[in-house]
Amino acid sequence: MLILNANDLRKALPMDETIEAMKQAYASLSAGKADVPLRTHLPIPPHGGLSLFMPAYVQTDETEALAVKVVSLFPENPSRGLAFIQAAVLALEADTGRAIALLEGSTLTAIRTGAASGAAIDILSRPDSCVAAVFGAGAQGRTQLEAACTVRKIDTAWIYDSDLNKAHAFAEEMAGQSRIPRDLRPASTAREAIRDADVICTATTSKSPVFSDTDLKAGAHISAIGSYTPEMVEVPPETIQRAKVVVDSRSAVLAETGDLLQPIQSGLITEAHVFAELGEILLGKKPGRESKDEITYFKSVGIAVQDAMAAQLALKNAKAQGLGKDVEF
Repeated sequence: MLILNANDLRKALPMDETIEAMKQAYASLSAGKADVPLRTHLPIPPHGGLSLFMPAYVQTDETEALAVKVVSLFPENPSRGLAFIQAAVLALEADTGRAIALLEGSTLTAIRTGAASGAAIDILSRPDSCVAAVFGAGAQGRTQLEAACTVRKIDTAWIYDSDLNKAHAFAEEMAGQSRIPRDLRPASTAREAIRDADVICTATTSKSPVFSDTDLKAGAHISAIGSYTPEMVEVPPETIQRAKVVVDSRSAVLAETGDLLQPIQSGLITEAHVFAELGEILLGKKPGRESKDEITYFKSVGIAVQDAMAAQLALKNAKAQGLGKDVEF
């Protein structure tokens, strides 16, 4: 069995290649070529934690992938010097079921989640988008920005976090890395962050909207990845109501995200307000952006088809680069 640690995965999952892998994953899902059960939620009440179990099998024109991810979210971890997200991905040989690799899941999750937003930004944002805003200065926020800068020529990016010190640290660390511009600006208010933003990425654990609908610029695109329970909300219901809503998986978002469930429960929208899965747009079944002033919103709660395809790409590149460690199993 091949073991790939976090450093291996950073080399084996370049953002541009991972974005293309996510497009394949979403297209296969919407084409009915993937089997992805809703993830199993296992609450850990004594520690305020949640463990998620995510299996998937996916077929594309070129390959097939089989994997299961276990991801745990423990809010108190940062105070203990540990990452909020703990995860591992077990990759299986699709034609035999043989366990072939174990991948460090937190890094894989951060990269593939950023790449998912990158795919949506590429399809839904205005081609001339040049200003970005990132809400949440954690690991997910970093890959969100990297992905946005991979598919659009971002000249300026604003970083907003409830802890301004974290926003400053984010800006100092990420400025000038790869395709990320040097002009990264910590924002003191949410309004400052989004008033000029063409692309907005939200990667928080908030239970209330992180910005005001009235501050949105016409034609903005929003990629929201932080609300993964019915109680969590990042985007104002007024924004949801007037936006073109595109999702990773209808069944998954309508079971999990407060961004959509709360406006549905209040009667502001219905389930029919979900315009398309991103895969449907990639397959040409639905149109993407239809005007320069249109507000587009992509909601991803994260689905296992992403992990299976990311693991497949990582194993391919690891073999080519000689990464990882083989152990008997």
